[in-house]
Amino acid sequence: MSVLAPTLPDAPGAPPPAWALRLGYAGLIPFVTGALLVWVVNAEAHPYVTLGLAAYGATIVSFLGGIHWGVAFREALPDPRLFIWGVIPTFGAWVGVMMPPSAGLVVLGLMLLACYAVDRRLYPLHGLERWLTLRFRLSGVASLCCFIAAGGT
Repeated sequence: MSVLAPTLPDAPGAPPPAWALRLGYAGLIPFVTGALLVWVVNAEAHPYVTLGLAAYGATIVSFLGGIHWGVAFREALPDPRLFIWGVIPTFGAWVGVMMPPSAGLVVLGLMLLACYAVDRRLYPLHGLERWLTLRFRLSGVASLCCFIAAGGT
């Protein structure tokens, strides 16, 4: 199948593909590593670790907002709220990166949870509910890592 071939709607009740699960869980590696490193590196390396974690967290938050644009693109008459919400996480992520890590990582953790809360309502409306378990797990671990790292700053 071509990479550019049209995709079929999600099959109700079907689990996400195994490769998507592996990629999703692999995406937690920088969160877990960053949260751990905040607590173990010396003071000289600390700003680099917190910036790295905040930058990665902001990238993921922005990515989660972008999903809403993708969902809207699938519709003949997209709901403008999908586009509006799609940019809000990016603004929140930017604020989180610009703040001192002790506060910015908390903002990023809260943004990850807010994105999940919105997706919890949106995904079933668009036939994407099979992704919610993965989204819950990934958002939970990623936000927890941000909170743990903020506590170590």
